Amino acid sequence: MASSADHPRVARRAAPRPGPVPWVAMYHSVGDCSCDPYRITVIPERLDQQLAWLRRRGLRGVSVAELLAARASGEARGLVGLTFDDGYADFLDHALPVLRRRNCNATLFVLPGRLGGDNAWDVLGPRKPLLTADGIRRAAAEGVEIGSHGLTHVDLTRADDLTLKAETVESRAALAELTGTPIEGFCYPYGTVDRRAVDAVRDAGYTYACAIDPRPLSGLHALPRVHIGQNDTAVRLLLKYRLHRLRRRPVEGLR
Repeated sequence: MASSADHPRVARRAAPRPGPVPWVAMYHSVGDCSCDPYRITVIPERLDQQLAWLRRRGLRGVSVAELLAARASGEARGLVGLTFDDGYADFLDHALPVLRRRNCNATLFVLPGRLGGDNAWDVLGPRKPLLTADGIRRAAAEGVEIGSHGLTHVDLTRADDLTLKAETVESRAALAELTGTPIEGFCYPYGTVDRRAVDAVRDAGYTYACAIDPRPLSGLHALPRVHIGQNDTAVRLLLKYRLHRLRRRPVEGLR
């Protein structure tokens, strides 16, 4: 007698269906945005207004790791992800107090190869200081999830094999040693991603990875995010929240 494995239709029905795309917000710096050519900065008051908007809608911002764990256990109702890229020093003084005031948490993606340096990759400036090793430890001690943004903020889609391995494997090892905890998340610098980069990140042992718009890629190592900036008031936030699931495909491997 033929088994169910002999029937492709049965096997296809048994395969898990992709889950709805999670809503993950992407922030960078929190501070003075008077000179902000890349639109990566929000002032603390704007961040507070945006998190207050979430709370009024019955939503709470959490780290990506917490969001994915909640999704896996069917307890993610009312949760959204908050991420802060690059590891700017202003996170401790300006972002963290707002997160605590609004009972939210976040994932902070940092660059262990630029500890205490600045955002030299942003050619137009302005120069913004990055967290030191002690600063990253302080954020981790406050319960913030620490993830890797690579070693030095390199476009992985243009990196040679040695650089790709260093940016993924070595950055994870460095942050695990620095924080004393396993590093589960990765964030692709510039949001650029291709299959080779995804494979490298997965092979390095990360549980998940965040991009911006990773189409046509999908999965836990190519999670899309929503850019949130200084101009995102309540109306714009509502549009971004509603349009995200309409514009993004369901995520493979996610419930």
